[in-house]
Amino acid sequence: MKKTDIDIFTKTTVIIPNYNGKQYLQDCLTFLYRNKGTSFRVIVVDDASTDDSWRIVEQKFPKAALIRLQENGGFAHAVNVGIRAADTEYVLLLNNDTVTEPDFVLQMEKAISKNKRIFSASAKMLSMKEPEIIDGVGDEYCALGWAFARGKGESAERYSAARRVFSACGGAAIYRRNVLVRLGMFDENHFAYLEDVDVGYRALLHGFLNVTAPAAIVYHAGSGTSGSRHNAFKVDLSSRNSVYLIAKNMPLLQLILNLPFLLVGFFVKACFFTVKGLGGVYIRGLWKGIRLSLSEKGRSRKVRFSLKRLPSYIMVQLLLWKNLALSTKIR
Repeated sequence: MKKTDIDIFTKTTVIIPNYNGKQYLQDCLTFLYRNKGTSFRVIVVDDASTDDSWRIVEQKFPKAALIRLQENGGFAHAVNVGIRAADTEYVLLLNNDTVTEPDFVLQMEKAISKNKRIFSASAKMLSMKEPEIIDGVGDEYCALGWAFARGKGESAERYSAARRVFSACGGAAIYRRNVLVRLGMFDENHFAYLEDVDVGYRALLHGFLNVTAPAAIVYHAGSGTSGSRHNAFKVDLSSRNSVYLIAKNMPLLQLILNLPFLLVGFFVKACFFTVKGLGGVYIRGLWKGIRLSLSEKGRSRKVRFSLKRLPSYIMVQLLLWKNLALSTKIR
């Protein structure tokens, strides 16, 4: 993608991964292009959709760059393709089942530019069906091995001040592209789910910060691709990735330290999904996570322990314990 004289000062590329998003994509792009106050580029990465939703981009939004993938490689692969195609300082990931306020991109840029140590900033996501309710303001992660959306289900009036979070939610998040590339971008072993928590985790271990951008408002339909909050596809991948996330980011001593909490966390979730008729799917997912973690492709992505990063490991551990009090929702 070449820069023109007009957009030479453009800081942000918005990357929208799309898979069978015909129901949402037109509204997503329509509202996005109403954004004012800053210039930005848009890349839609179509992940081998079968509903011809990519034609919406081709026919109605000629300003947007369209990348069509021939095979579905998952969310992590799709956004990595978009990140490689971008050449701006920031990349902003946006789900196709969202609509944004007119100053959304500007507010995201303001949030991430406040401090050079900020790696990512997460938008304030409100429920599209019930806009008075928060869908999430960044993601948290705790010693039970649970990741959960901060503020989910609470009043939209809350969380109006910027704050640190464990990671940004990839559904509406802005990242420093150079740091993202240096960290190895999104881990495609995840395919989908928890890849945003993983990259935020890695950023924390390297001394960066993840924050919220509460003035950047986006309305989220939710489960636009998977179809529902709890289904076999999502439970299988999420449980697999929850094990992989731990194995790749925690050194052995930290893993031993957290093992009692993790065992409790896995047991509680196994009971939860058993009640929902998905217990077997969850258990099989955990086993897949163990196998992935022990495989060559899993071990190749492990964050190697460095004594220089000991303060970061201590900080992360304190966060894992602190977030135990917040872990009342199962993602």
